[in-house]
Amino acid sequence: MGWLFYTDRRVKTCADEKAEIARLCSFETDTRKTELVKACKVGSTWYAAARVTNIDGTPIDDATYVTDADGSITFGAVFLTRYDDGCWGYKDMEESAGPVESRAPLSLLNLLSGLKDFDSYAQAWRQRCRDWAAIPDYQEGDRIKLAAPVSLSDGSTCQIVTATHYRRGWQKRRCYRIEETGGLVRLSKASLAGSALLSSAKGASSPVLAEFLAGRD
Repeated sequence: MGWLFYTDRRVKTCADEKAEIARLCSFETDTRKTELVKACKVGSTWYAAARVTNIDGTPIDDATYVTDADGSITFGAVFLTRYDDGCWGYKDMEESAGPVESRAPLSLLNLLSGLKDFDSYAQAWRQRCRDWAAIPDYQEGDRIKLAAPVSLSDGSTCQIVTATHYRRGWQKRRCYRIEETGGLVRLSKASLAGSALLSSAKGASSPVLAEFLAGRD
């Protein structure tokens, strides 16, 4: 399915977007009812868990999902969203259709029904979401070894870094100090996948943090 844009511009805020996601995930047919259980926005992408029940109360019999104890199934959906000249638009995809965006939080994944096929697109999507969630959220002063050297714009590489930050106006932004050169670099979360904590700032005074605090005296 392609993109659908709302030219009436009724969607303007994050709350408007969530309300529209809820509406899109809530509908009935002659035999089944679908309703939104949870929706989370990560970046510009909405992730949703939607529960399906039979109108007559009988258990759902589905080829993809294992029926839950209450007779329902709950599936995951991905909504890509963007604004074009003030008009909000979305492109939706059910998890078994193989969506690329895969940053749904664990709290949403835990609501989904089991899968009958462990080699399915949905299983692969859920695993990518879990892999993303497993990337550590390092603290100020943590010394880290990246899984592989990262190439920098000047042609050099770095692999051992220490978590720190810099300020832009009133904003505090995460960056990393390169061990070999002392320079600072911004790293994406994806580049931290498979990284290892060499030493924690919790266990000892951090040189980076000490330097930062010294600069405030």
